Amino acid sequence: MPKYAQQLRDHDRNPCIAETDASRKCMDDNNYKKDMCTDYFLKYKNCRKFWHDIMMQRKRNGVKPEMPSAEERKKILESVEKPY
Repeated sequence: MPKYAQQLRDHDRNPCIAETDASRKCMDDNNYKKDMCTDYFLKYKNCRKFWHDIMMQRKRNGVKPEMPSAEERKKILESVEKPY
């Protein structure tokens, strides 16, 4: 697997792996009819926006790494009600 593809599957780098997998599975299950998977796409989009906003806030505050680790993200999600 190419290095870039490995990074996309890395839970510490990509916070939306579950949403990605769910939308791909929906596409596979529905013969790639996009209109059948709108909810999955929206959840993925909201996930990316949520974590991008977190990352930008951390960057502004000088927190490193800018993307929280998988463990930190789990704690953040537990503290926030329905983030996406």
